[in-house]
Amino acid sequence: MSCTRPIFLGIGLIILAAFAAFPLDSAFAGKKTLVLGLQGEPMDGFDPIMGWGRYGNPLFQSTLLSRDNGLNIINDLAQTCDLSADGRVWTITLKKGVKFSDGTPLTANDAAFTFNQASRSGGKADLSNLDKAVAVSSHALELHLKNPDATFVNRLITLGIVPEHAYSRDYGRHPVGSGPFRMVSWMEGEQMIAETNPFYYGKKPYFNRLVFLYAGDDTMLAAARAGKLDMIVVPPHLGKLNIKGMHRHRVKSVDNRGLMFPMVKDTGKTHSNGARIGNIVTADPAIRRAINIAVCRQALVDGVLEGFGRPAYFICDNLPWDNAHNRFKDNRIKEAQDLLAQAGWKDSDRDGILEKNGIPAEFNLIYPSERVLRQGLALAVASMIQPLGLRAHVLGKSMDEIRRRTHSDVILYGWGSLDPMEMYHLYHSRLAGQGLYNPGFYANAAVDRYLDMAVQASDFHASLEYWQKAQWDGKTGCGPKGDAPWAWLVNLDHVYFVRDGLDIGLSRMEPHGFGWPVTANIREWKWED
Repeated sequence: MSCTRPIFLGIGLIILAAFAAFPLDSAFAGKKTLVLGLQGEPMDGFDPIMGWGRYGNPLFQSTLLSRDNGLNIINDLAQTCDLSADGRVWTITLKKGVKFSDGTPLTANDAAFTFNQASRSGGKADLSNLDKAVAVSSHALELHLKNPDATFVNRLITLGIVPEHAYSRDYGRHPVGSGPFRMVSWMEGEQMIAETNPFYYGKKPYFNRLVFLYAGDDTMLAAARAGKLDMIVVPPHLGKLNIKGMHRHRVKSVDNRGLMFPMVKDTGKTHSNGARIGNIVTADPAIRRAINIAVCRQALVDGVLEGFGRPAYFICDNLPWDNAHNRFKDNRIKEAQDLLAQAGWKDSDRDGILEKNGIPAEFNLIYPSERVLRQGLALAVASMIQPLGLRAHVLGKSMDEIRRRTHSDVILYGWGSLDPMEMYHLYHSRLAGQGLYNPGFYANAAVDRYLDMAVQASDFHASLEYWQKAQWDGKTGCGPKGDAPWAWLVNLDHVYFVRDGLDIGLSRMEPHGFGWPVTANIREWKWED
């Protein structure tokens, strides 16, 4: 069985004039400017309230809590942080003397404003369980929750604090924050320049100026090879390249790719946005389970990812809330064929495609048209399931088109977070059809109950049992042994090329979105002595 993988076409000798302003040899002792090609330019701007920083370092803003390189939770803006016995009220005292990059003091009013505004905004920061945030003094605030929530601590880690006086609709283009850097300029689609924040309260970064360049892979590679970049991120299928003067830096991640299956039969129903709901083929659990056990995940890693990754079996592989029962031996073609036959799928007309009740076992498998890696995965999976008598029509579509088809077609999505709430978002029936949450309209009352119990647990450690039981409790679950509403395929390794002599310290396990998360410890970066 062969895996289809994308082919990299040579970059040629073109180097855009935009790079001409930077020195040809960018690595020399004492240099205080870094030039980075990390992609990750945010469409919504650098606004935490709209989701900036939730998958990594907000850079311009500080958070109440943060994680160290071992992913342990530590204080950042918070001096103390306590949760009430009933799990409903967080009481936080702030460090004194903290200022925003415009020189104004950061107070509890700013922190309360940030949380209240994020709760009302409908952005990507999920604060639906926040009742209200209240400043009780200039340096103390309370976060009142509607219900106990063991995962809410992650909002304190990821939501950057914005200044109430400087927040407006255009804030994301001109951010003001208390983080280690401040924005100098942003030419969208080209470059963003940041300098150290003179009012930053923490350890001063070694580098005083950062230049982030935004361009396609070919242009970035050409610039790196010409010595004009100090770091570049590349997709896994380009990870084996060699770039003179740079070394490969490989980071493990929970950045996964998987197939989302529509879970209900096509009954002619439509979403409130007009999108069709349901797919009679993928609504059959035998189809979903057969695909899960037939796909050869290691072949996807070796072929499409060029070895820069590992097989994925669920959305949270190897994280504390993962269930070991999700692991299984895949590439079981014969067993998958038997499973389909027992469910009544047969090739009656001998055309190579199974049928059941006159319905052929075929479906659209859609990926974002600009994502080369997802194209390779989609084509490879289609090839792998063909011997089962299943036909996947692989189509590349825009994200707008994917949103219109996400409830009725199989979509190759990317997710991956260090927050278990992502599992809640994808599998709880209450969120079915809300944006990209639970797009397949999956519903299982037992799973819902476990997910609710996990969120309402007394603390994070007490919640782990319920997250795991939601995946598989011995009888049912949302994992591959249970209803299998997804077929998770691979976890990516994030691949960077770093200028020789640049010490970037110890990289952390990274979430979805390669590129920007590597900057989580950027204050530690320096040139080697």
